[in-house]
Amino acid sequence: MRVSLFVTCIVDTLYPQVGVSAVRLLRRLGVDVDFPSEQTCCGQPAYNSGYAADARRAAQRLIQAFRDSQWVVGPSGSCVAMVRHLYPKLFQGHPMEREALELAEKTYELSQFIVDVLGVTDMGATFDGVATYHTSCHMTRGLGVKEAPLTLLRNVRGLRLVDLPFAEDCCGFGGTFAVKMASLSTAMADDKLDNVAKTQAQYLLGGDMACLMHLKGRMEKRGMPVNVMHWAELLELATRPDRVDARTLADGEVSAS
Repeated sequence: MRVSLFVTCIVDTLYPQVGVSAVRLLRRLGVDVDFPSEQTCCGQPAYNSGYAADARRAAQRLIQAFRDSQWVVGPSGSCVAMVRHLYPKLFQGHPMEREALELAEKTYELSQFIVDVLGVTDMGATFDGVATYHTSCHMTRGLGVKEAPLTLLRNVRGLRLVDLPFAEDCCGFGGTFAVKMASLSTAMADDKLDNVAKTQAQYLLGGDMACLMHLKGRMEKRGMPVNVMHWAELLELATRPDRVDARTLADGEVSAS
C-alpha cells in the first residue's frame, strides 16, 4: 500500500512537524509514503471567498500532482473536505471532471484513513496527560469525520481525554472570516477557550491546524498555560519506542522533536 501525503498549505508553511508526524505514523503502520512536490493549495480560500474560477485553477494543479497516487491522505479535515465534497461540484461539466472525481474518491483525512481504511483503532500508544479535543467545523460537518480521531486518542494508555463543553461550537477562525469579522472571531475564540479552561486540560488537540493556530494565538494573549497540538503529533510521540514525555519539553520543542 502506498500513500501520497497531501500536506496542505498551513502545515507545509507553518507547522511542518504535523506532516512529519503523519508520515511517521503511517510508516509505523507499514504504509509506504511519498510526497508529490508539485502539490499546492487545494483552492479552498478562493472558493470560500466566491472566486470559483481561481479555485479551479489551483485545484487543477493539485489534481495533476496526485494523478498517479494510489491513496491521498492529509492531516486536515478542512482541506480534505474541499477535495472530497467540493471538487465534484467545482468541476461539474468541466473537462477534468472525471479526474476530480477520482481524486475525491481516494482522498482521506489521516484518522479516517487509519481507522476506516487500515482498520486500526489502537496503535499501542502510551502518553501520560490530560487532554481535550476541539472538533473543527469543516472536519465534523463538512467531511463527516467525528469519531475516528477520538477513537485513536481514547486508546492511548495513560491519556485522560476530557470532553470539551459545547464542543460543536465554532472556534471563530473560518478562514477569511477571522480577517473580515475580527472582533466577532475573537469573541468566538474566547468562548471556546473559556470552555477549554473548564476542562483543566494540559493539551488542546485538534485535526485542523488553522483552528488550532487561531486558538493558540488567542491563548498566548490570555496567558493560558495549555499546549496546543495536532492529535497526530501527540500520537506520534506516544508511539515512539523511547516514549518521549512531552511534559518535559517546552511548547515548540514538542513540535520540533
